[in-house]
Amino acid sequence: MYRALLQRLLLILGFLLPGTWVLQAQFTNQGEFTILADTEVGIFDAIENTISGTIINDGALFSYSHFNNNGIMDFTTGGELHFEGSALQMISGTGENFLYDLHFNNTSAVSPFELSGNISVGHIANFNEGILNNIDFGGSITFEEDADHTNTSDLSHVNGKVIKYGENSFIFPIGDNGQYRPANITAPQEILDSYTGQYVLENSNSSYPHDLKTDLILQINNTEYWTIERNSGSSDVVLSLSWDKDTSPDFITNADPASLHIVRWDAERGFWVDEGGILNAADQTITTIASVSGYGVFTLATVEVDEVLPGGLVPYNAVSPNSNGENDVFRIDGLERFPNNTVEIFNSWGVSVFKTSGYNNADNAFRGFSKGNFTMNNSEPLPTGTYFYVLNYEYSENGSAARTVRKAGFLYIDAN
Repeated sequence: MYRALLQRLLLILGFLLPGTWVLQAQFTNQGEFTILADTEVGIFDAIENTISGTIINDGALFSYSHFNNNGIMDFTTGGELHFEGSALQMISGTGENFLYDLHFNNTSAVSPFELSGNISVGHIANFNEGILNNIDFGGSITFEEDADHTNTSDLSHVNGKVIKYGENSFIFPIGDNGQYRPANITAPQEILDSYTGQYVLENSNSSYPHDLKTDLILQINNTEYWTIERNSGSSDVVLSLSWDKDTSPDFITNADPASLHIVRWDAERGFWVDEGGILNAADQTITTIASVSGYGVFTLATVEVDEVLPGGLVPYNAVSPNSNGENDVFRIDGLERFPNNTVEIFNSWGVSVFKTSGYNNADNAFRGFSKGNFTMNNSEPLPTGTYFYVLNYEYSENGSAARTVRKAGFLYIDAN
């Protein structure tokens, strides 16, 4: 009796003292309510924060039913919001939910969380169990600068779009139809840069025809695709995707790994283009050879591994910067016939060490020395090792309109 009366009084005053508090009835807030640090509050009925309501959560709030916020939900020093239960939980409202730590733990169904509201994660989202579905309900989840997630799996991820702000690398915790299929971007350059990622377990062919592609692309993944959009900023990122026997077609999972690349639908030109591919067989991922050339729809594809390119171009993948007359430059036979070209070379960390236009195998050619944003002496040859090149050139056949051919591959530098 005393505890219930004290609880009611403290709710009226707008705060709860440190300790553990359990509310069995619906909780409606119309004013200002603060959960102090070292305070745990469990609410078993619906939570309703009205348009005039403000909830500051620096403790731990456990929601066991629906959660509707039309006001302000925020924190000052950090707190936890736990969605727990064994029945459907709707997360709704027009207000923004600024949360520090977020926990999803619901065992009721394949997609127990219906998100029509807006969530911003400031620190960690723990996907313990339960899929957060926003694709069918119009909600959003945003990871702010330094925010991340843990425990993502087939049992718990986001079915729909995920937004990420900041200059840190990020793995989008996305999936579809009970399959967790993340996408990874490298660190953007600015804290206000923003990207959105989504995974779709569908054939992209009906919207993005697979027969419209550059010559080097053979077969395009016909069961799944990802969308990566840049919402704000000007940074470009390197993208990693993966293949999986449960979602990817056999011609992808059984392909020669050297032939697997990431491809992108180029909306302006109306066909699929090759973004290149660096293989990591251990975790079954493919990474673009450099920053992506655009944004939108991505998937995996097999590509022609023959080193003879359209127009008869042949790249040679070895450079020995010792001026002995053998392999002194990175040679691409025939490229002088296509002066509208670019060549960029990256080290194994994805750092550009050379970039030029109008590459010609002579006075404008790569000789094993840095010509980019690299932290080494430009008068010294680059260290021995494997590098990567990206070649773009315009090619026209039999009087047809010129098109851009994009080729990415390995380049070995022997500085000894």
